[in-house]
Amino acid sequence: MNIRVIQGLALFATGLLTGAFGYGAANLVPTFNAVPLDMRLSFHAELMKMNGITMQAAMAVSTLSSLALALLTRGRARLIAGTAALLTLASFLITRLGNVPINGRIKEWALTAAPADHAEILRRWELFNNLRTLTALTAFVLLIVLCLWQPAPAVQNRA
Repeated sequence: MNIRVIQGLALFATGLLTGAFGYGAANLVPTFNAVPLDMRLSFHAELMKMNGITMQAAMAVSTLSSLALALLTRGRARLIAGTAALLTLASFLITRLGNVPINGRIKEWALTAAPADHAEILRRWELFNNLRTLTALTAFVLLIVLCLWQPAPAVQNRA
């Protein structure tokens, strides 16, 4: 497979991942904090049902395509692509080990009631959200740098 196709896939998937996380951090979280708690919990629980498959797919494609890019390149390009792969993997691990368990609790709260320490737990969810957004964004920037740094293929003149 052409290395430029892998590079494009890595850039595309990581861009989607960064955009989704960035939108959540910039728009959803402030909205969550502006509405009544019961509305936030209900919306949050429903949103996580929709996000499960799409976000995991974006994280998987981002990580695997960046890893493939690292395996197909050498030197500085390998280091940059490998770092991007590790950062997208970090986004997955932060999500799986940080956000997902709290999402499960939020689902329960939406059906029952939030505990007394819910504000601290929701702050922790936001911290994990900010961390995974930062790791995805950093991976995306590295892939952009990699794409811009590599010389473009020569164009033949048809004159």
